[in-house]
Amino acid sequence: MKLELTEQQFRYLLDLVYIGNWVVNSTREDDRIREYDQIESLIFSHCLHHGMGKLVELYQGELIPSRAYADGGIHAAIEQYEDVVFYEILAEELAMRDMDGEPMTGENYDALMDRIEVYLSEFDRNGTDHVSVDLDDASGQ
Repeated sequence: MKLELTEQQFRYLLDLVYIGNWVVNSTREDDRIREYDQIESLIFSHCLHHGMGKLVELYQGELIPSRAYADGGIHAAIEQYEDVVFYEILAEELAMRDMDGEPMTGENYDALMDRIEVYLSEFDRNGTDHVSVDLDDASGQ
């Protein structure tokens, strides 16, 4: 397969590959999916031929994204995504809890969406400042 990209498109592809592998493997510790690591290494190896050698480094015999690349702002994009997803999931879980855990149906969809929006508005204004957990209940005491 041959893929032709401009230098800018290739740079965007690096970000997409890195983010994808981060999502798949960052929480897996020793159980990483090697195929994704290998694809990341293959794609990043092309940096050497495109004047982007600072974006890649050799680690245990494999080319990986360099520390300079990882520290260059890509994690800010990942963190922004994680924040949005965190609040959306939290809002949905709290709304479902408020509705006694009923699964979403056509009948309760609007009520559930309205409740989710209330939580999202609260999180937009205050983050988690008003969220509390009763630790006595959480510890089983």
